[in-house]
Amino acid sequence: MNRWFVRGFILVSTAGLLPGMALAQEGNVDQAREALAKQEGDEDSSRQLEEVFQAAEKNYSLQKKGTHALNYSFDYSYTADQRLDLAITDGSVRNLDVVPSATHNFTNAFSYDYGLLDNLTVGTRIPLVVKYDSQDELTVYDFGDISFTGRWQPFAYVPGKMSTTLFGTFTTKTGVSPYEIDINEQLSTGSGYYSLAGGTSLSKVLDPVVVFGSVSLTYNLPAEDLNQVRGARLLTEVDPGFGLSGSAGFAYSLSYDISLSISAQLSYSDETVLTFSNGDQAVAQDQMTGFLSMSLGTRVSDTTIVNTSLGIGLTEDAPDFSLGVSLPINFSGLKE
Repeated sequence: MNRWFVRGFILVSTAGLLPGMALAQEGNVDQAREALAKQEGDEDSSRQLEEVFQAAEKNYSLQKKGTHALNYSFDYSYTADQRLDLAITDGSVRNLDVVPSATHNFTNAFSYDYGLLDNLTVGTRIPLVVKYDSQDELTVYDFGDISFTGRWQPFAYVPGKMSTTLFGTFTTKTGVSPYEIDINEQLSTGSGYYSLAGGTSLSKVLDPVVVFGSVSLTYNLPAEDLNQVRGARLLTEVDPGFGLSGSAGFAYSLSYDISLSISAQLSYSDETVLTFSNGDQAVAQDQMTGFLSMSLGTRVSDTTIVNTSLGIGLTEDAPDFSLGVSLPINFSGLKE
């Protein structure tokens, strides 16, 4: 919806009034026309929609050369499933146990972006994770996996044309590794291995809608020199393989200040091979994960857009649901 649509609605509504009522409403209609008219300094609807969209989908936004951006986000996710603890020795099952699991994951993350060039942005994301397992009553507070990202737009943005962004991400293993803890007494906050990812994202503004999509490939480096006790065996190496991910969706401008974004993501994870000190290997089968996300962007000031989101898992391996909020942090020292 834009101001021209609202203006037309007012004029049509007053046309159906009785003559005396129309005269009484004339002054109000003139005031409405003035209020709805585009004021000096106002941005056009496509630009404001792009700003709201960029605040929700950081893969598609680039910083101007020499400018900074600092953002804060909070995410909560809940996952409930059944863990199968299985040990096979010489073809015989030695241990079989089905363990219920219910995990609450709270992530506070700070993201910083800097524009090296008008079409090249580098950034980092630092997550602080709180995880609670209500079934085993375990809790952990620690850093998650810190990541570094570069985004490059090979072609200048042209209004009405498709915008293309190439991106690459290096993720560290700064979080608590799941392969270096006592799995019966501790929780992890990270993946336990380094990973490299690259891909491309596309977006196009079709006022009042932005359509977007992305594809990416992730290579996970093997984790070696481990020394973790798992049942009666000692885990020494984990090879997590690779991952593929794709997403698509749209953002719709409900008004100049509010936008709704809906997207779906589908991810494929290759099988994970675990190697033990006695030479045995265990293979975790590959899996597909689907997730549906809805985000509401609200402009609360000229420089601040707050995004709230709801995610719903579409497959068994995805979190059951997630809630999130993100907003920019404005410091005068970070401005150009």
